[in-house]
Amino acid sequence: MSIIEKMTKAVNEGDQNIAKEMIHDDYKFLMHSSGKSLTKEDVVKWVGMKDVKKEKVRVLFENDDVGFEHAMVSYSDGNKEAVMSYYKYKDGKVVYQETGATKLRK
Repeated sequence: MSIIEKMTKAVNEGDQNIAKEMIHDDYKFLMHSSGKSLTKEDVVKWVGMKDVKKEKVRVLFENDDVGFEHAMVSYSDGNKEAVMSYYKYKDGKVVYQETGATKLRK
């Protein structure tokens, strides 16, 4: 299973243990939609909230250094987005992530 597939499993199942295992301690997450930057602790907590469901996940490219995905994402508040994600890897874990999102109709 690829790193992106493992991260998708963690998010969709709300599995904080998988998230902790797959996210590097030096992790930073830049969300272009809000300009916010999150830490590993922020994202692990968020995963546990089960706020997000990723569907139609397409791994566009992935190797030992980086990964790119596109997914349709729905949130517990009813919002939906098409999300493009860039992952940078270090030591087999996600060390950096950026996302760009396009809001979709509910």
